[in-house]
Amino acid sequence: MPWKNNAQVSAPRNAATGGKAPVKTIRLGRVKAAVWENETDKQKFYNVTFARAYLDDAKNWHDSDSFGRDDLLLLAKLADQAHSFIFEQCAQAKAAPGE
Repeated sequence: MPWKNNAQVSAPRNAATGGKAPVKTIRLGRVKAAVWENETDKQKFYNVTFARAYLDDAKNWHDSDSFGRDDLLLLAKLADQAHSFIFEQCAQAKAAPGE
């Protein structure tokens, strides 16, 4: 398949975060969103990374940050779900006593 030749392998996400896991992973088919929690002295904030899983010729799974036409609607739905999750986390933090 021609798309396999154009796929870019992304670095493992855990390496970039010092081994820290995402607080939430949402999947739709082979496309996933990972929600990462970060903290400063003053507040928590969230970032989201997106990846598409693919199988190489040697039958090994990899993640790519490249998306095809058929992935885009799934990507939009995942972005919406990640957005809702982050807003829920922020609302819970505001409602928690002592914060």
